[in-house]
Amino acid sequence: MTTIDRAIVPALRVLIVDDSSLVRMYYRDALEKAGFEVEQAMNGLEAMEKALAGRFDLLIVDVNMPKMDGFSFLRELRRSGAPAGSVPALVITTESGEQDVQEARIAGANFYLVKPVAERELQSYVAVLTGASR
Repeated sequence: MTTIDRAIVPALRVLIVDDSSLVRMYYRDALEKAGFEVEQAMNGLEAMEKALAGRFDLLIVDVNMPKMDGFSFLRELRRSGAPAGSVPALVITTESGEQDVQEARIAGANFYLVKPVAERELQSYVAVLTGASR
């Protein structure tokens, strides 16, 4: 893509939802290096507000968070009928059981990764899920 093309095409936007500021910072740095625009939320409630008010191309969601966990956030967003309800979601969590993977799928996750996730791996999954890898 040329410089002119980048000026015409808006950056792909990712909403990172995780209660850990270190995790959010790690993901943000990795994704900004890859050319993505990033916004952050500390829990599902804050994420719901941001998802309904903004335009995002991908949601990266942790499971275990205060106020509203990641599964509840995804279920509510998918049921909302809002355009944000169809945005792809990547769940990244420490939970590694098959039941957790199934619950994520039922909640509306498109893909599931177990922490820790290497920078290049994160960038690759995000590129595929946003269509940036085309």
